[in-house]
Amino acid sequence: MKLTDAKLRTLSAAARHFDGAGLYLELTPAGGKCWRMKYRHGGKEKRLAFGVYPAVTLKAARPILGWVASNRRWVSS
Repeated sequence: MKLTDAKLRTLSAAARHFDGAGLYLELTPAGGKCWRMKYRHGGKEKRLAFGVYPAVTLKAARPILGWVASNRRWVSS
């Protein structure tokens, strides 16, 4: 299920909350909220951080995901 801004504001449990296409918001036990992308390169799972919520909003994170996915050669090394 896609995330919404209203849902993001109410999240409190330390977990990974997925939006789709590898994009998720990771909540830490200390209360941090970090946007990440999960992908595979060379058969290994990798993660890329986009920034912290609410500085990077859901509306901003989705286009970043699209840009990274289309330029994966640049990201993966």
